[in-house]
Parts: sequence; C-alpha cells; structure tokens
Amino acid sequence: MNCVICKTGAMRDGQVTVTLEKKGSIILIKEVPAHICDVCEHYYLDQEIAKEVLNRGNQAFINGAELEVLKLKVA
Repeated sequence: MNCVICKTGAMRDGQVTVTLEKKGSIILIKEVPAHICDVCEHYYLDQEIAKEVLNRGNQAFINGAELEVLKLKVA
C-alpha cells in the first residue's frame, strides 16, 4: 500500500508516539503500533488501536492530567 499523503512511500509496521491535546492538557502515548510511511513518516492506526488510544487519552483527561506520558500496552 502506498501512502495517501506523499503517494510514493511504502507503509511499514512500527511504533509511534501519539500526542493528544484538549483544553490545555497534553497526553503523550508512546509505543503505539502503527503503519508508517517510509518517505514522509505519516502514520495510520488500526481501528482497534485508535479506539484504545482515545480511551486512554480520555481517561487521563477525566483524571485531571495536565501533562501525562503513557505507554500503550496492547494485550
């Protein structure tokens, strides 16, 4: 599959850090499995991974985090 952003890069499996911001809070989620373009480094998350990232981010916001760094541990 070619990257839909740069149109030339091939996608490879890897890990990224996802940054979420909401109302002045910043949540970093590290070691997130992703498909990464080998040219422009744009990444895509699978649907289940994206749901887990959003759930973890929302929970951190609910808990009142101003700045939090998490590692995603997928079972």
